Amino acid sequence: MFLERISYPEVQAYLQKSQTVLLPVGSLENHGKHMPLGTDTLIPEHLCDLVDAAFPDLLIAPPLHYGATEDLRGFPGTISIGVEGLRILLTTILDQLFDYGFRRFIILNGHGGNSKSIDQAGMHLYHRGAYLACLNWWLIAGQLNAEWKGGHGGGEETAAILAVDPSLVHQAFIHLPENMRNDVSDELPSYSWTSVLFQGASVTIPRPVCSITDNGWLAHGMGSDAPSRATEAMGQEMMTAMCRYICDFAKAFSRAPLPGNP
Repeated sequence: MFLERISYPEVQAYLQKSQTVLLPVGSLENHGKHMPLGTDTLIPEHLCDLVDAAFPDLLIAPPLHYGATEDLRGFPGTISIGVEGLRILLTTILDQLFDYGFRRFIILNGHGGNSKSIDQAGMHLYHRGAYLACLNWWLIAGQLNAEWKGGHGGGEETAAILAVDPSLVHQAFIHLPENMRNDVSDELPSYSWTSVLFQGASVTIPRPVCSITDNGWLAHGMGSDAPSRATEAMGQEMMTAMCRYICDFAKAFSRAPLPGNP
């Protein structure tokens, strides 16, 4: 049940039986030379298609294709609306859905940089008497099965895109290394995303990712998450498990009492 495909009387009828809506939120950003810029939206969209087939009674809103990805600017095609831009966009959409009667909002998030905006929108809704739940699919997948756990553009996300559409993965580049540079100094070597390593501990030094690598996939210090480990079978299994989890969560979330209503 997709919001853009139904009429307003159908929305009114839906609200008579449910106050829950699922909203996929993604990003347009570099994911390495082997992956599409829309990875963080394509995967949540694919999961929504699976969820719709498995749980057709859950309303799904159209995806947000742009997110907060300032640190990946510099790779051509990456577009960021920033933390504040995403917060304003999210809050505007969610407030209007609230005004129509929705009270339980599930964000299916595809990009870690969106988290601050989503948290702020969720706190805003809480004070209005509603709940927002954020499902970061890549983190949940890694918790469901440790073998799936991965970084940015690594094996986990590559497997997921193989499940979405194998033609979107450029196999000619799938074996390229992270090619990380010690852009700050050799005494402060690049470690994970915008962190450096010093005396065994990581320290964040905010800077563009393109200053750290000219490829753009990063394993976040998990050396085993190379894109080359990805298979379509792994992606299909992971997407099926995530679909089941989202459906089960949505049903439990829909039964939860709202804030101030024990």
